[in-house]
Amino acid sequence: MFKRNLPLPPPDEDTFFLWGPRQIGKTTLLRQCYPGARWVDLLKADEFRRYMANPERLREEIEAAGTVPGEQVVIDEIQKVPGLLDEVHWLIENRGVRFALCGSSARKVRRGAANLLGGRALRFELRGLTAAEIGDGFDLTRMLNHGYLPRMVEATAPARHLDAYVANYLREEVAAEGLVRNLPAFSGFLNAAALCDGELINFSNVAADCGVSSHTARAYFEIIEDTLLGRWLPAFRKRARRRVVRAPKFYFADVGIVNRLARRGVLTPGSELYGKAFENWVFHELSAFIAYREVAAELSYWRLAGGTEVGFVVDDGLVAVEAKAGARIANRHLKGLRSFAQDHPEVARRVLVCLEPRPRRTEDGIDVLPAEDFAAQLWRGELGFG
Repeated sequence: MFKRNLPLPPPDEDTFFLWGPRQIGKTTLLRQCYPGARWVDLLKADEFRRYMANPERLREEIEAAGTVPGEQVVIDEIQKVPGLLDEVHWLIENRGVRFALCGSSARKVRRGAANLLGGRALRFELRGLTAAEIGDGFDLTRMLNHGYLPRMVEATAPARHLDAYVANYLREEVAAEGLVRNLPAFSGFLNAAALCDGELINFSNVAADCGVSSHTARAYFEIIEDTLLGRWLPAFRKRARRRVVRAPKFYFADVGIVNRLARRGVLTPGSELYGKAFENWVFHELSAFIAYREVAAELSYWRLAGGTEVGFVVDDGLVAVEAKAGARIANRHLKGLRSFAQDHPEVARRVLVCLEPRPRRTEDGIDVLPAEDFAAQLWRGELGFG
């Protein structure tokens, strides 16, 4: 069992939403943090039917049990019965009950409820396992092949589990919630989108690959984002001295899912696909750190119109990070970081994450860090932000 780095409120203190993709470990984390809480599990068919037909039963049952102010109640898979939020709202205001509301998508909640408790609840998002959470057992190549979901990290042969995950996502998250009308088209879209992981998205090209309109392709990307299976990385555009690219990139939340959807096979160091997966991992670590530590910063990328690029920029302290899955870093790999410093001389730190065996610093101040050193410095708060 892994110790997660997402800090949740102490028992009986706050009401909050905990979002995260399926099988990311939300339920396990809540059981660890709130062992004495009253539990409502909407994955159980009988509980789902009871509360779907009569949401007021939640209030009646809690009232009958003589709930005291500050009691913690966990509702798992809250998006299945959005109508419960009215009862949750009343119990917060009138009885002082504290709720942990867990789910994999806010899309149906927004559609089925007037609001997400009108700002009365905090919001947290649990992401895939990080290097710091895995600890001494961290194996980069294994992680780039298996992904970040706890079950897949521990699996000896994750391929079948990942295929089942995608099938369950299509059946339970997309079809059951009525998010799309044409499930086969959406399934084909997932395959096409996986080929674009970490890239600028051309909606017309993706649409053509899966046989839908550009408008539909845009809507499908919104579904992936709303179900927390992927997220956009915006372009860094502050104080631009030269013409820069302004379109966002898109990253899937788990590289193991990308590998299966794109049929990448086994990734080995030195291959192009290993490099793409490595970039996804660096994005995963950075975005998880910023979210968990609640850093007041935006993560973005920087690219000149001519193609020179820095993979990630953290605007808090202006830290630039490049990911290159090479064991021998040469001057050509440092071009982006050096060009960024020309346009932004105020940059506080430049880091290149790679597969070299030992950390070093170039004459012009670029830190070349092995992947393990990068992760260790990041989670110790030593990269210059957070």
